[in-house]
Amino acid sequence: MKDLMTFLDGAVEVIWGPVTLVFLLGTGLFLTLGLRGITFWRIVFGLRMLWRGRRAEPGSEGQIPPFNAMSIALAATVGTGNITGVATAIYLGGPGAVFWMWLTAWLGMAMNFAETTLAVTYREVDALGNHVGGPMHYIKNGLGKNWTWLATVFAFFGMVSAFGGGNAIQAHSLALVAQTHFGLPFWLTAGILAALTLPVIVGGVRRLGRVAALLVPLMVAGYVAGAFVIILIHIDRLPGAIALILGDAFTGTAAAGGFAGSTVMAAIHFGVARGIFSNEAGLGTNPIAHATAQTRHPVHQGAIGMLGPFLDTIIVCSMTALVIVMTGAWTSGQTGAQLAGAAFEAGLPGFGQAIVVFGLLLFSYTTLLGWSFYGERLAEFIFGVRVIRPYRALWIVMIFVGAMAQDQLDLLWLVATALNGLMAVPNLIALVLLSPIVFRMAIDYFGEEGGDAPEAAPPQMATPPRPE
Repeated sequence: MKDLMTFLDGAVEVIWGPVTLVFLLGTGLFLTLGLRGITFWRIVFGLRMLWRGRRAEPGSEGQIPPFNAMSIALAATVGTGNITGVATAIYLGGPGAVFWMWLTAWLGMAMNFAETTLAVTYREVDALGNHVGGPMHYIKNGLGKNWTWLATVFAFFGMVSAFGGGNAIQAHSLALVAQTHFGLPFWLTAGILAALTLPVIVGGVRRLGRVAALLVPLMVAGYVAGAFVIILIHIDRLPGAIALILGDAFTGTAAAGGFAGSTVMAAIHFGVARGIFSNEAGLGTNPIAHATAQTRHPVHQGAIGMLGPFLDTIIVCSMTALVIVMTGAWTSGQTGAQLAGAAFEAGLPGFGQAIVVFGLLLFSYTTLLGWSFYGERLAEFIFGVRVIRPYRALWIVMIFVGAMAQDQLDLLWLVATALNGLMAVPNLIALVLLSPIVFRMAIDYFGEEGGDAPEAAPPQMATPPRPE
């Protein structure tokens, strides 16, 4: 086991090394420039489309309202990484890591726009009448049959990763919080979690969409509101915290208190890596949810999809980061959930810890729900619709395995982390090769200068374009 852990640890270092991170950020920058900055200038349009997306667009294709599709995507991305991941990034890279998380999110918006637009453009209808899409479909249908092998590689890595990072790790994180704060045994938490999960996934994407549309806004608003109260109470420290984040991003962080200090490269590495893990931009998971949206035009959902990194990282992660930096807890030498809990409790004694517990419980549960859908669609791409029922049964079994896993948890983390990096590569290749189509569709819709979008969009293309 020790040799396996050593091998996996080395593999993760290589897979998530400078080459992959540069490929991710480079693709984001390339798409941002090719889209002529619309992911900056069209945020209001995206928010308007998201608000309108509470109901299906008239004459649209798809299965669930655009808002519900976005809620599924956020359910999967807004997870423990928004709390423990941010805390770990600051612990390892200093406050400057937060700046690089922000940069990753802004570039990630372009990747999410491209992924979502392509997912809607090249989606299919399966044997059960479900609209299915994502990188595996826009690789196969956009690049052609000769690229199906690459689509299968993506689907395989993602399917296996779902059981680790999307299921077992989330179940264990939730069970650990329940045991620590409420004294519940792991087996009881696993049973409760399975009982809450089974009816949702059995109901398919429509039920999942309704549950996500209810839970995600409530949990995000509750967590952000709690953090915002702490920031308001200590508002005099806000300018100093922002100055520290911006300054340390380019100078590194000196040792302070229990913090050992960090270099600029550490800030970049851990800020970028944790940012990607948090919002999943470029990994290819988000478009699987967006492909189900009832929309008349791919750009409509693309504008909604690009909001994912903004809401996940710029909003939610920033709340965690600001509380940690403003309270000075980042110098305590603690990391992960302990650091986040200590920071929130210091900022709001008697209530702060409860905010973190609330966030960890709901964030873990919704991530588990969102990834159940991702894994199901990825498995279906490889094995067909006959795999859906056994897949759902295995998903419930893995909740028990994950919740009660102790010695194997580090192994699961390493496997999931490695697979996430491997599934990103096929998706990034497809985004670069299909980028001319995304650019053309965006320019045709918004205009050469990215001007005002037409109120009445043209209908979705009957024949999806192919790269020239």
